[in-house]
Amino acid sequence: MTIERNPQVDVRRSEDRATSTYGWLDSKHSFSFGQHHDPANTHHGLLLVNNDDIVAAGTGFDTHPHRDMEIVTWVMQGSLVHQDSAGHHGIIYPGLAQRMSAGRGILHSEKNDSWRLGGDTHTDPVHFVQMWVVPDESGIVPGYEQLEIDHELMSGSLVPVASGMAKHEGASAIRIRNKYAALHVARLEPGQGVQLPESPFLHLFVGRGAVSLEGAGALGAGDAVRLTATGGQRVTAAEASEILVWEMHATLAA
Repeated sequence: MTIERNPQVDVRRSEDRATSTYGWLDSKHSFSFGQHHDPANTHHGLLLVNNDDIVAAGTGFDTHPHRDMEIVTWVMQGSLVHQDSAGHHGIIYPGLAQRMSAGRGILHSEKNDSWRLGGDTHTDPVHFVQMWVVPDESGIVPGYEQLEIDHELMSGSLVPVASGMAKHEGASAIRIRNKYAALHVARLEPGQGVQLPESPFLHLFVGRGAVSLEGAGALGAGDAVRLTATGGQRVTAAEASEILVWEMHATLAA
């Protein structure tokens, strides 16, 4: 059965997000997360988590479990060390796409301590966005993938970063286990613009900088827009900016 939806453009401002602050961590949540539960704000489309995190040097998330979730991490500044119980490890940095499939269960840690794997000790925080979408099926074998796509981002266009859609096979995107979802990223210089895809559900997040969205106006760092039954609007940068756009052709059951 096809459910008809009215077009909606729902702007969510940065300052309205729930915040978790622990000294070493400044985390801002676009959706319900941890102790911050709002039954009216659990997801948009297939996206359940959009956490905007800053982690101090030498600290981070100790080993913890996940299950049946596709977790995409996008670093905007600094570096983040990933290690998991399936033997995967690596340093994530700007321009490197990373995905972890939790599947039937995995343990992992994420820390701002890259010098443990080589290099000089530093005091710089790491700023990243972590996003969770549900997989097509539960109980899959846990997996991990990362891919350097910095060169593609120089184009100023929307670049597919993580996707399960057939149309992105062979593109720059790493693969996620949901055929109805894709994450795009654009790095824009002042005056540059991109057009949003046409999709039943879109989530636009301004990671840094300032942009304007056609029909909605100015957006700053940390602002997000949830679009339903619409798309095609133009996003134009007012200053050097980075935007993250989830294109989703399904949603979770209410």
